[in-house]
Amino acid sequence: MKNRSGLLLTIIIFLIISGFYSFRKPEDTTRAAINEDQRLALFVPWFLSKYWEMHPVEAVYVGYHNNDSIPFVPDNDFFESNAFTLKQLTDTLKVFREDRLSASGKTDLWMMRDRINSDLFYLNEFRDYEWNPAWYNIGGEFAEIINGSYAPLDTRLRSASSRLRSAPAYYEAAINNLKTPTIEHTDLAILQNEGAISIFSKTFPDSINVSGLSKEEISVLNRRLDAAKLAIEQYVAKLKAMRTTMTPENSRSFRIGRDLYYKKFGHDICSGYDAGEIYTIAQKRKTEVQAEMAKLSKTLWPKYFGSAPIPQDDNKTISQVIDHISLNHTTPDSFQLSIEHQIPELIAFINKKELLWIDPAKPLVIRKTPEYMEGSGAGASISSPGPYDKNGNTYYNVSPLTGYTPEMAESYLREYNRYMLQILSIHEAIPGHYTQLVYANRSPSLIKSLFGNGAMIEGWAVYSERMMLEEGYGNNEPEMWLMYYKWHLRSVCNTILDYEVHVNSWDQEKAIKFLTSEAYQQQAEAEGKWRRVKLSQVQLCSYFTGFTEIYNLREDYKKSKGSAYSLKQFNEQFLSYGSTPVRYIRELMLQQK
Repeated sequence: MKNRSGLLLTIIIFLIISGFYSFRKPEDTTRAAINEDQRLALFVPWFLSKYWEMHPVEAVYVGYHNNDSIPFVPDNDFFESNAFTLKQLTDTLKVFREDRLSASGKTDLWMMRDRINSDLFYLNEFRDYEWNPAWYNIGGEFAEIINGSYAPLDTRLRSASSRLRSAPAYYEAAINNLKTPTIEHTDLAILQNEGAISIFSKTFPDSINVSGLSKEEISVLNRRLDAAKLAIEQYVAKLKAMRTTMTPENSRSFRIGRDLYYKKFGHDICSGYDAGEIYTIAQKRKTEVQAEMAKLSKTLWPKYFGSAPIPQDDNKTISQVIDHISLNHTTPDSFQLSIEHQIPELIAFINKKELLWIDPAKPLVIRKTPEYMEGSGAGASISSPGPYDKNGNTYYNVSPLTGYTPEMAESYLREYNRYMLQILSIHEAIPGHYTQLVYANRSPSLIKSLFGNGAMIEGWAVYSERMMLEEGYGNNEPEMWLMYYKWHLRSVCNTILDYEVHVNSWDQEKAIKFLTSEAYQQQAEAEGKWRRVKLSQVQLCSYFTGFTEIYNLREDYKKSKGSAYSLKQFNEQFLSYGSTPVRYIRELMLQQK
């Protein structure tokens, strides 16, 4: 019945959007473009409503709360329904004529098509819901609902209560779906789901205590909370039992192999390069960066080592200078405070240099990384409200050093020394992720804002680092430039590492040696990156791929504008297209003379 009603709705939508042809004269090409864009604009809300039915958790994160109260169970019926919906959407998109769309409309059409094809790949080929136990975790979505500001607390609690009904069935489906879990993702799922329990044992009760819910509503909600906690605990217990018998020999490898890697790269990165091409470019860039680091290290050598002879091996020179500079770092207790102090300094520099407009009305909240997000290997991250919830807070998540031994903490703080910590905040906050995502939420195209391309998002953050130093941030201190190159080398080596591990099967020893000796990373950072490359695929390529495409676009844009070129104009125009793949932004920007 559900599929038949969906088919009927598709026919209705088809008739509505097809009807616009009658208003267009064939010879009027300008009007044709406008009409085709109007037809597409009418289609987009329906497309998104169907999309969020398929992605109920992602919907919460982007601020689409229409379905918050609907229980979600990732069982066979859910996946079969998604397959049918994707077929509907594929067929309906064929109605639109690319040659009659404006450049912006054409890009929206491409991005919708890309997203459908990506979903089909993940559903039918990648199938991580069968081997990644961390795919299942209800903590994040409920934390978003309870901590949100899009509706009164009582409304959010009632939605959460209704959604909670499915928690036991959700985790039952998780167990049924898992067929060949990896050891690494099983360990992650245990860690993150244990962390999620606090949301239901503390966050919810704290909210209930200040709510206006009736006694009956509270009673029902508490029963559902108890059932949810029990379901999570049983899931964790099941995973722990499975884990006792799992070995590398009898478990699926975390490596996805060449075929899936190239396909995943194509869908996730959506670049003008394929995985092998960007790997080759990264290798060349690594050599270039190391040469610049050698020059800077030799310049700085007398400052830190006096008349001591400079080593013949450039790698030793670079490592020794970096090790000395890295001693200038904060303490574990003041790590987050140091980041908080940097934010106003970055804003002041950007305003003084007029690099781009920073919206003072959008709050940035620096906080300890929530427990349900721990374990992924990222020391800092941004959690941004989506375009449906533009007034929500953007969180700068900083992982504390709790649980670190003194030796581990010292290694971590040397990696994120005084200079590196500034570059980290440029990347994660201003003018990096935080700024880009604020601009994305202002884009008039929901498609461009919602379907964020990871390579564009990460690429902008990496480009921001370079752009800030080019404009004089850090007073052109050689130490800042050396640490910038070390940081930049991280994104370059991320690409090489990811490819080598998943395609060429590098082991831990080879990976750690590469990161410490050729990327000059501290042991703790290298070990963290090894954990991360085991838990993700392709994402580590997004930084360098996006940066390469953005930087090349800027240089081509500069040539096309000549004396009329403005960095501020480039930055703001680039960001105005939302989180669109760079190859599509290139077409939009370079067509404008």
